[in-house]
Amino acid sequence: MGSADPRARFVVALTGGIASGKSAASAQLSALGVPVFDADIVARELVQAGSPALSEIASVFGESMLLPDGTLDRRAMRERVFGDADERRRLESILHPRVRAGLLASVSECGAPYCVLVIPLLAELRADYAFVDRVLVLDVSPAIQVSRVVSRDAATTAAAQQIIAVQAPRAQRLAIADDVIDNDGALDRLAPVLARLHARYLDAAHRKHGRG
Repeated sequence: MGSADPRARFVVALTGGIASGKSAASAQLSALGVPVFDADIVARELVQAGSPALSEIASVFGESMLLPDGTLDRRAMRERVFGDADERRRLESILHPRVRAGLLASVSECGAPYCVLVIPLLAELRADYAFVDRVLVLDVSPAIQVSRVVSRDAATTAAAQQIIAVQAPRAQRLAIADDVIDNDGALDRLAPVLARLHARYLDAAHRKHGRG
């Protein structure tokens, strides 16, 4: 059983805007043997049918946010909060404390030299993750983001631009970064960069644990 104090671990937070390559980076870090814990996955698990979080969402936003089988109507929820900062904050106030608790539990149980937390909203929530040792930002230019979203999601250019506009500004993410990967190029260029960072993080973790 690991220590309950996340500060006893070496923790890297990975973040980036939409279509910045977070999933590809996560997969490559996992392939290197690094435990990766994703806030979005935790959030999806939290809103399973009958869960306390889903019950609270239905109470706050109405039963119309549920499908007939009792699961979350994700499309309706996205439409409800998209472009409405107040509604997004209401949803985040329900989910984020639970997501953070889930990530903390994963960190506390992690026995590897270091672990990675994938937190898309880290720029907005940095103070809640003060225990993180390094912040790794995948940086992508807005034009590349738009192109990738249009290609990946069959979205219109206007829709892609709207999604980017409601996320934290690029400058806000870069302001919290300890390490930055310029990911405008092909995703297969990530592997050697992440391998170098992996070696650096292992060294830093060993030094933090007194083995360097």
